[in-house]
Parts: sequence; structure tokens; C-alpha cells
Amino acid sequence: MIIIDKHIVHNLAVKIRFVDYCIAIFPQLMSKNAVKKAIKREELYINNEIATSGHWMVEEEEILLVDTERKLPKPFPLEIPIVYEDEFLLIVNKPSGISVSGNQHRTLENALVGEIELSKEKDANKWAKPVHRLDHATSGLVLLSKTATTHRRLAKMFENKQIEKEYYAIITGRLEEDSGQIDSPINEQSALTKFNQLETVPSLRSEQLTLVQLFPQTGRTHQLRIHCAENKCPIVGDVLYGEEKNILLHKGLFLASTKLEFTHPITGGGLTISIEIPQKFHALLEREERRWNKYRN
Repeated sequence: MIIIDKHIVHNLAVKIRFVDYCIAIFPQLMSKNAVKKAIKREELYINNEIATSGHWMVEEEEILLVDTERKLPKPFPLEIPIVYEDEFLLIVNKPSGISVSGNQHRTLENALVGEIELSKEKDANKWAKPVHRLDHATSGLVLLSKTATTHRRLAKMFENKQIEKEYYAIITGRLEEDSGQIDSPINEQSALTKFNQLETVPSLRSEQLTLVQLFPQTGRTHQLRIHCAENKCPIVGDVLYGEEKNILLHKGLFLASTKLEFTHPITGGGLTISIEIPQKFHALLEREERRWNKYRN
């Protein structure tokens, strides 16, 4: 058994059972269903005892998330570009249309099984473990750990907002300011996104399309998509929060994670990893401007 992460209970405002308290305290367990499954797999401990759903939480209790050394997932045959790799972690460029992990076979996690060099450290993972998530429809950089210590430290860095993330998106229309921030709660939790608008082109379909740079300061589910949609500028291709006229057949969501910047959790050195904006972003802007000029002129 390898300890992946740990949490100390502090500041209990209300009486709460373990299954409810544990939601979202670890990046791997962002829903009640995920917590229940982890309990069933005996991956959660309270004060070194296997956790139960109905346990009432007490101040200063220690919660452990462990790797029970289960069998390797069945590999999924899909080539994933590796952007950075060392003995402790790796960063890959996830294609859109594939989940990072989960119960499905077709996941990023499964695609990397057997495709990377495992760490030689004593607490090495049997396969690379995602430390954070991108939406199924979002492409771009995903950070994975190769050791339990790395995973625990990176998870804490995400929690403490010590990892800077940059995204690019194409939105419908244009936000009111060239740059600024969107400070709007999501599911009654604070959510903050900074943005820069870089290029706007006319569009027959949507009047305007804008290439925007996004910097999430918090990590709420679908935060960037919701914040853009709330400001009447949904991201192109967003089937959940967008408009039907802006769903382009077979083009997917125009949102990509393009940069991660953080201090290496083991070596202490600075890491800045970035990739180019997907070519489909440039192609869409050029095509829409070309069509506008052709039919309007």
C-alpha cells in the first residue's frame, strides 16, 4: 500500500459524515460517487483505519488516500504526445474527445499504460497517475505523477494555487473589456478567471469570433466555459453552455490548455511547459474572416 495523499481535518463548521466531507478534498475524488467507489475499494483511511461512509468527522483526524496496488489498467491504443518527462512526473498533450481517467476504457490514463518509463524511486507508481483534470472536450496539457510523493506534493500545490495555468479559447462575440477578470461564483463557490482578448474577426455565423487567453485562478468544474457563457460569449463548440448555431460539426470544443508553470515538487527547479495553440483555432478564424470578406463585399 502506497500513500498517495493525506488530509488533516480542520475547521468543521457543521456535523458531517465522511462520505460528504471527503468530496473534492483530493483531486481524484471530485464527486460523492467517486468517494463511494474509493471507500468500496478500501483506498481511504481515517487515522490508519479503513474508512466507512457513515463515520462522523472529528477535528484533527487524518485522512489517507492510498494506492492498494491494483492490477494495471488495460492499455488503450492511442498515441499521446509527451511534452515533458523526468523520473518523477510527465506532462502530455491530451487530444480533445478523450477523458483523463474514469471507468471507461478509452482514457488518457489507460493510453499511457506501458508507453512511459516508470520511475525507479521506492514509491514509484505502477502507471502514471493524473494529478488534475481537463474536460473530455478540452485539449492540451495534463500533468501526471510517476511517484506517490510527487502526486501528493503536486496535489497540494494545485490546492494552494501554486501552479499557473494558461488556456486559449475562441469565443462567440467579444467581452466588454480587452482584458480583465470574471469574478462570478459557480455552485455557490468562488470562481475567478482572468482574460486577455487577442484577436477579433467578423463572422457570418456569429457576427464576431474572438481569440481569448484565459487564466483560471480557481479550479471549479467547467469554470472557463461557464464564465464565458455567463458573459454571453460562449466558447465555440460548447454543447453544454453554448448556442446551437455555434456547434461546428466534427470540430469539437475550441478550448485548449497551453501552458503550465510551477516549481518542480522534488528538485525545486522552476518549470514552464507550453505548447502551440491548436491549428484548428487559426483555421477557424481565417475561414470565418475569409467568408465574411467574400460574401459581404
